Amino acid sequence: MPSNIRELLEVAHEKSPNKTALIENEKSFTYSELLKKVNQLANYFSQLDLEAGARVGIYSNKSSEQVIAILALLSTPYIIVPITRFLKPEQVEYIINDAGIECIISDKTKIKNIEAINFKGKVITFEPLDDEMVSFKEIYKCFNSNFTTTIDTESSAIITYSFGSDGSQKGIMMSHKSLAEGARVVSNYLELKESDVISGLLSFNLDYGLNQIFCALQVQATLALHKFILPSDFFAHLLKDQVTVLAMMPVHIGKMFDEDPHRLPTSKQLDHVRVITSSGGNITPKMVKKVDDYFKPAKFYSMHGLTEALRSTYLDPSQIHIRPTSIGKAIPEVEVYVINEEGKECQANEVGELIHRGCCIYQGYWNSEESTKERFKSISILEKIIEIENPNEIVIATGDYVYSDEEGYLYLVGRMDDMIKTNGFRVSPKEIEDVVLCNIEEITQCAVFGIPNEEIEEEIVLVYTAKSKIPLNEMIFELKKHLATYMMPSVIEFREELPLKASHHEVVDKGLLRKEFL
Repeated sequence: MPSNIRELLEVAHEKSPNKTALIENEKSFTYSELLKKVNQLANYFSQLDLEAGARVGIYSNKSSEQVIAILALLSTPYIIVPITRFLKPEQVEYIINDAGIECIISDKTKIKNIEAINFKGKVITFEPLDDEMVSFKEIYKCFNSNFTTTIDTESSAIITYSFGSDGSQKGIMMSHKSLAEGARVVSNYLELKESDVISGLLSFNLDYGLNQIFCALQVQATLALHKFILPSDFFAHLLKDQVTVLAMMPVHIGKMFDEDPHRLPTSKQLDHVRVITSSGGNITPKMVKKVDDYFKPAKFYSMHGLTEALRSTYLDPSQIHIRPTSIGKAIPEVEVYVINEEGKECQANEVGELIHRGCCIYQGYWNSEESTKERFKSISILEKIIEIENPNEIVIATGDYVYSDEEGYLYLVGRMDDMIKTNGFRVSPKEIEDVVLCNIEEITQCAVFGIPNEEIEEEIVLVYTAKSKIPLNEMIFELKKHLATYMMPSVIEFREELPLKASHHEVVDKGLLRKEFL
């Protein structure tokens, strides 16, 4: 069984050398062609004057070259640091300094930002741009396609950065082993096949997007790259590439149908899509219905992932209409527990912290022993629930607060650091957001958060987007039908658009919104 991504690539090449591995617009690569280019780059990277464990940044737009660079670096003892293309120069500089990046791989669109921060390390570009910079084109001309390597599966492979609720950037370390585990487990429960065409819609700066590359290798499927700009382009991608597996975030589902229905394809034209996955946000019944209307044969998997582990839970497609807001049950090879403050297992409908045990666990936070200790715990925290065989085992105390129903299906309440304290109550922003999105059809996106108020601790703010502003009295009237009095927002504001997190460009940046109000 392959224990790292390099082995997955070699097995894919051995089993299916002539199968199309990667598509980007009019370009395509078989597994044989892909391995050849990966090996040429890996040979070049291995000759760089860098020590094992050196950090190499990838700062570029999505492209086949970016995928090849990722696979080549995963064939070496270096550590990849993906840098999202939306970051400003000062944010890029922070990651470079924090991770100690010694080499950056980039493209012509991002090279100016690298020059602006006066990066002193080595820069490699996809295309020839400067006589002093080596390009992939030159490497392919000069380097051999024979390459052998031995990977330490327990060593770090990738450090991804995301923004915390306080605006700080934190890196999480992923081992070669955890990447391979994620590919195996996700491919199995999604029942992926060699004949599948997997959409490369997501960005490759975080694990959900990266997992699409690795799952394609796992089953020798085809990965078809796409950048979501307009719904018409997106549907053209689905039809042209005959996509069968579509991984999205909830925001993509909202954007997908944000066009005149007459310009969208019919559901019959989309019958080839057989698996849809969503993670990284709230799924609403309205979204489920939209997906159902257009992708009738597709199985819809709603999934819940962590910063510290690829995936914890998923909702079986048979349950998506019965309990659309549930995050489901544990994925295969993972156990999840809901514990209260006394370390005892919560009863049905009792809110507690979600604990993740099993595979797909990452290594910890880069340069942050304190954050690592906060989340990566000894299995002894489960001693009141299970019999402990290996006291050295590590589990994840997720910081996610959930409850289970009588049938064991889990529901996310929110993160403890996201909860609003008002009038002596703890209020979940997610619960209010769910009510808004489920009951006020005109609203396309919303964010709920608290701001200080000396009299009641915090007051609740709701900011939303819609095609036009909704009369305040109508909003209040509808919300009062579904929310307790203490949960009612005291501030409701319309915006044409909401700010999105730089590292996760599909998630609303509540920290930035909160600062604006403060």
